[in-house]
Amino acid sequence: MKTNVGGIDRILRIVVGLVLIGLTLTGQIGVWGWLGLVFIGTAAVGFCPLYPLLGMNTCPAKKA
Repeated sequence: MKTNVGGIDRILRIVVGLVLIGLTLTGQIGVWGWLGLVFIGTAAVGFCPLYPLLGMNTCPAKKA
């Protein structure tokens, strides 16, 4: 697994994940809010399995 999630993308994923989980815990949305765990997980690992399928990469290129 090569890192394909950049810094700003990681921050946004964590925020969205926490908001979704918070809304689920307060009863604002249903069980779909637990998908926030996926956002937090992909931010923690730095890899999104959907990105290679879409040809995306938000991680800055590493300079040799």
